[in-house]
Amino acid sequence: MSDNQNLLAEQRRALILDEVRRRGGVRVNELTRKLGVSDMTVRRDLDALARQGVLEKVHGGAVPVVEASTHEPGFEAKSGLELSAKEDIARTAATLVSPGTAIALSGGTTTYALAHHLLDVPDLTVVTNSVRVADVFHSAQRTSGQRQGAATVVLTGGVRTPSDSLVGPVADQAIGALHFDVLFLGVHGISLVAGLSTPNLAEAETNRRLVQSARRVVVVADHTKWGTVGLSSFATLAQVDTLVTDAGLPAEARVEISEHLNRLVVTGERTAGEADGTGTDGAAGTVGPDAATASGAVTNSEATTDI
Repeated sequence: MSDNQNLLAEQRRALILDEVRRRGGVRVNELTRKLGVSDMTVRRDLDALARQGVLEKVHGGAVPVVEASTHEPGFEAKSGLELSAKEDIARTAATLVSPGTAIALSGGTTTYALAHHLLDVPDLTVVTNSVRVADVFHSAQRTSGQRQGAATVVLTGGVRTPSDSLVGPVADQAIGALHFDVLFLGVHGISLVAGLSTPNLAEAETNRRLVQSARRVVVVADHTKWGTVGLSSFATLAQVDTLVTDAGLPAEARVEISEHLNRLVVTGERTAGEADGTGTDGAAGTVGPDAATASGAVTNSEATTDI
């Protein structure tokens, strides 16, 4: 990995975290050889990742943190993780939004990134239980003034969680009375057995209401969420129409997911149309089940129309 000498700190730390999780632990000298950087640089990276609570430093290296199913990291802790992947996912998910539709954005750092990419989509109605997401739209209006076509934002009430989501009976009642075209849903964990899950019981119930009120459900989740299971499940994979994720998702996981979802979109990979000259920008791979592709991105439906 000679090119890794020029990696940004964020990219380098993402590689370190992936290596620790994949191998169950790694030594400093192994990382220096793999990344082509000094011991001091690696140790600084490990210190930063340990402060975020995503790994544990041990003598000579680091091991992954084994989190309890009830552990719920705060928004700030999660916001520093997988930044590039979240940005790619957000940019791709934004292309699924049509002007004039009613959408919902759940809480989470990936939906927060998505909100920034929706500011120029005209005439949206945005329902959200995320204080952070609502503030993205409100801050844009304060900065540029009330412009024609600006989103109408409905912020549910409720009790604030560590991830700055509003949950509980007030939020549930507000969401239950609404109907929206598409829900963009961030998740704590996703797996074949547990489906979509969260460590927060109240948030699980609020997310159930969001899923029930949506005509279509799009999950936005980076590859580290795959295989993670929180305390409470709130939806099955069968209730999800589309999963937008990043290229870090292993090929075997893509095959498993494709058996349960209509559409899997992997950011940063060639589209089926791109291979035969009919694609657009090639920002994400979404491929039908009969297509042979090196990307491994699979879906059960070849339809890729916008929501």
